[in-house]
Amino acid sequence: MAMIIADNAGAVREQLKAGGTVLVDYGASWCPPCRTLLPILEELNAEYGDDVSMIKVDCDELPELASEAGVMSMPTVIVYSGGQPVEKLVGLRPKSVYQGVLNKVAGAVRGTL
Repeated sequence: MAMIIADNAGAVREQLKAGGTVLVDYGASWCPPCRTLLPILEELNAEYGDDVSMIKVDCDELPELASEAGVMSMPTVIVYSGGQPVEKLVGLRPKSVYQGVLNKVAGAVRGTL
C-alpha cells in the first residue's frame, strides 16, 4: 500500500477508526528533519506493505490534526493500534527505532510476539 498523503482530517480519522496498525508522520515541507525522515518512512512502507498503513500529515495544512495529536515539534511520528496511540516518537530517529516500534505493535496485532 502506498503512503497516504493526508489532504483532509476526516480521511485520517476514518483510517484510524478502521483499526489495524497505522503510523502517522506529522511534519511540514519546510522542516529539514521531516524531509530526511520521508525516505526512511517510504522504505518502511515498502517493507511492511499491508501490515501497516502510513499517513503523512502536513501540520501547516491540517493544524487541527496536529493539535488533536498533541504535536509540539516536528517531526512527530505516532503509531496507532486499533485507533489508539500506542507510541509517540518526537524528532528524527534512526530507521531501526521505527522498525522496532512497528515490529512490536504490528507483531502484537498479528500475534507473532
